[in-house]
Amino acid sequence: MTDGEVFLVVVLVVLGIFVISIVARSIKVVPQAKAFVVERLGRYKRTLDPGLHLLMPFVDRVRAKVSVWEQVVSFAPQSVITSDNLVVEIDTVIYFTVTDPKSAVYEIANYIIGVEQLTVTTLRNVVGTMDLEQTLTSRDQINGQLRGVLDEATGKWGIRVNRVELKTIEPPMSIKDSMEKQMRAERDRRAAILTAEGVKQSAILTAEGDKQSAILKAEGSAQAKILEADGEARAILQVFDAIHEGDADSKLLAYQYLQMLPEIAKTESSKIWFVPTEFTTALKAISAGFGQVDEPQALKRSAVRKSTAQKSSLVDPSKALAEAKRELKEATQDVSESGRTSGKPFDPDVEKGQK
Repeated sequence: MTDGEVFLVVVLVVLGIFVISIVARSIKVVPQAKAFVVERLGRYKRTLDPGLHLLMPFVDRVRAKVSVWEQVVSFAPQSVITSDNLVVEIDTVIYFTVTDPKSAVYEIANYIIGVEQLTVTTLRNVVGTMDLEQTLTSRDQINGQLRGVLDEATGKWGIRVNRVELKTIEPPMSIKDSMEKQMRAERDRRAAILTAEGVKQSAILTAEGDKQSAILKAEGSAQAKILEADGEARAILQVFDAIHEGDADSKLLAYQYLQMLPEIAKTESSKIWFVPTEFTTALKAISAGFGQVDEPQALKRSAVRKSTAQKSSLVDPSKALAEAKRELKEATQDVSESGRTSGKPFDPDVEKGQK
């Protein structure tokens, strides 16, 4: 291969590289969510949207590639002084979008640094008018004020601030300890109040239960006494009805009387007891029963008791009990009178056992 041929090959290779370089510089493919700022001879020419574009080689060049996605930038915590002279550390997050790539490239040298510094100064201005408590409880208000100021200031940079968030607000350690103690004291106070309310409600319910129990016990006792009196009244009426219907004579009464005398003697308090005048009547009744003396006649009932005995159905316990006591008193009076008259000498003209 001669020298001329070698030279020709080298020229062709150089020419091919040059042509490839020209083609590479002339064709630009812009990806989605990107924007290319193109300069021609050092002056802004146009902004390339996503897609395929042709440029003049060695004349046009891409000045900057700008992302038009929504960007999230978290800045380092900044020390901010509140109106009550307390230093707090605030960490902010900015959400923004580049709406004009040309302005973002030519209006400011670095829009990220510009947004950060503007956020810091605006944050200090806003928080400086609030005390610590307002700062901790007014995040939405601070976010709104920051967004309004930043959106207005960054508009000429071709940037739209969508949202500003305060990620953390860290008060000094001494203030945090005081806040924790205050919160603990508040929780203890609420717990004490709830405990006192529980004890109060428990005491009230216990008192109500005791009251209801006492009322029910009293009502039960009253009902029991009423039923007991009712039963006693019925028993007395039935006994007296049986006596009246059976028309008991002096023999039966004397026998019952003699049965009760040993029972009276058995009691501890009956050290000395007296034999009543009716005892002679009882002995005469017994003697009459064995044929020693004249036979005693049956006790006569008064017409009032007889009529009452026929009406022994219980209507009112209190009335029945009063009626039974009255009849008992009349029976006792009849027996006493019979005892007193039985001690007289025998007179066939006088009715036995009666005046």
